[in-house]
Amino acid sequence: MEGLIYYNEPHRFIDERGFFQEVFNGPRMGHPLPEGMVQVSHSRSMRGVIRGMHWQQPNPVGKFVTCVHGRILDVVVDIRKSSPTFKMWKAFELDGNKGQRLWVPSGFAHGFIVVSDVADVVYLQSASFNKDGDRVFRYNDKDVAIRWPIPLNLCIISNKDRNAPLLAELPEDALFD
Repeated sequence: MEGLIYYNEPHRFIDERGFFQEVFNGPRMGHPLPEGMVQVSHSRSMRGVIRGMHWQQPNPVGKFVTCVHGRILDVVVDIRKSSPTFKMWKAFELDGNKGQRLWVPSGFAHGFIVVSDVADVVYLQSASFNKDGDRVFRYNDKDVAIRWPIPLNLCIISNKDRNAPLLAELPEDALFD
């Protein structure tokens, strides 16, 4: 996972008006976005909402994620079958007051939970959403064992995510080689 997922705390220029921050500057961050970022998405969610674990296959997508208001715990899971970190997860706090950014490349499932009262999450995507390639595995899959910071019985989860298959139940072509 190391070297593929990019997490960064930005420099903010703060004064009496508020702040200014570059959301993305490849040369300064030492990590350019892939060419052809084609979609920008924005979600607003309330405390305890879990969105995930999602990816696209075929037509994989990379996501550059930031929380512009509120706070989330963003989770990525390696779903590359041949990877030594297959099924391993890593979590990153993204806080609108701090402006951290996260690059999630293709080959990883992505999701998050809102830990503030409300959160706005913006992400740039390297491919457009493709309903036919939309993939998901269950957020509480015991084989992956993500430790969500809010008890699951208090969380708000869509029917799609609640009824998603376990990772082991997915067809081979839903994952990455």
